[in-house]
Parts: sequence; structure tokens; C-alpha cells
Amino acid sequence: MKRLPVQKTYKLFIGGAFPRSESGRTLVAEGANVARASRKDLRDAVRIARQAGVGWAKATAYNRGQVLYRIAEMMETRRAELASVASSKAEVDRAIDRVVWYAGWADKIAQVVGTANPVAGPYFNFTVPEPTGVVGILAPEPPLLGLVSRLAPVIVGGNTAVVIASEAHPLVAIELAECLATADVPPGVVNILTGLRKELAPWLASHMDVSALDLTGGDGDAAELERLGAENVKRVVRGKADGQSPYDITAFLELKTVWHPIGM
Repeated sequence: MKRLPVQKTYKLFIGGAFPRSESGRTLVAEGANVARASRKDLRDAVRIARQAGVGWAKATAYNRGQVLYRIAEMMETRRAELASVASSKAEVDRAIDRVVWYAGWADKIAQVVGTANPVAGPYFNFTVPEPTGVVGILAPEPPLLGLVSRLAPVIVGGNTAVVIASEAHPLVAIELAECLATADVPPGVVNILTGLRKELAPWLASHMDVSALDLTGGDGDAAELERLGAENVKRVVRGKADGQSPYDITAFLELKTVWHPIGM
């Protein structure tokens, strides 16, 4: 009797786990069953990301760099699986290299953008970068390299992320989530939702606990999503789907100025 292979069901990635949508809905994408996230799934992801942000922001920069490098290691071990749902092996290789590149910036970015400021008085005055908070990301194409290019600079700076994966090519986002789940990434630091963007993106943009939006993958909806984000003065970024720069890290950092009297 011929054996029937087990067909993979692609679920959401929320809080370090792989739940089905609370609505029970699925959709067919790229020939596979994919969870169709609901507004409640999105609210749960934001809440969990906010909770996870406390510990992730307090982690040392060196530790965050180690975690990102571990992500690259897990991607390397699952290179074949990633390539089977990405556009090519070359895209996977570039995505892995990009994670390694950002991992190297983890304990250097504060030295680049932080400073000791000269002041006219008996004070020390320092500028230090701090994470913005929960960042909502609309993943651009290509589905793996675009997602990694926008996600890595967000989390290396101590932020947490709620990602809406590519609607047309969502499978590679969940394959990446399986790498994250085994890469020492604390639960809730990265949350990935699959489904229809028209159902999810407006609620992500208007959510009051989301501190910043990366609309690189927003396409024609970016202007309306930016308007929705203005309700709580979200920081809005539109970057490059295929780029790497320390300025992509600083785009999601707040610069805090600290004064301290000399001799006290």
C-alpha cells in the first residue's frame, strides 16, 4: 500500500509557539494550507511582544549579537528547507549573511550613535540609544531576504517585532520562524502572522501599543497605514527591501540624554 506523506500545515508564530489562528481559518497559498490570522491573533501578538520587550531590551548587546548569530546558524542548518520555499538558494545565502552582518553590529551601534556631550557646567552629559519598543513590520519581497533585511535591524537594537508575512509567499516566513524557535530567541521577541494584509495591516498600524511601523512592504497602502499610525505618533520607516546599513538599526532607536553632576 502506497504511503501518503504528511502534509505540512503552516501555522502562526506567536510567543515562541506555533498556534493555529483562534478563528480556525486557513487559506491556500503556494499550494499549502496556511493559517489566516485574525485581529485577535494580532492583538495577542502585540501584547506578547510588549511583554517580551522588557527582558530583551535589558539583555546585553553582546548577548543579542550571540542570539542573532545563532539564528544564522539555524538558517544554515535548514538551508535546504528554506531554499525549497524561497526564490533561490542565492536568496537564502544572502539572508544568512545579512543576519551575521547585523549580529556584528549588536555591541557596536551604541558606540557609533552614543556620545559624551560637551556642556558648560559641572555635569557629565551622555547620549545613549534605547529601543523604541514594539515594531510592526510589513514584510516586503523577496519573501525571505526582504523579511530578514527589515527584521534583523529591529531586533538587534533591543526592539520586539510583530511581522505580517508576504501574502503571496508566506511559507518561507514560517520556515524562518522554525529557525527562530530553535535559536535562543526569547519567546515573543519575534511574532509572525500569515493571512490577508487588508484584514491585519490597518489594525497593526492603529494599535496603540505598537511604537513604530516598518512600511517597506506596504506598497500602495503605505500612506493610509501611516495616517493610522499617526494616532499615537508612531515612528514610520520606509526602507530598502534589500539593503543593510547601521542606519536601519538607528531608525528604531531613541536617543536618550542623561545628565549627572560631576563629583556626586
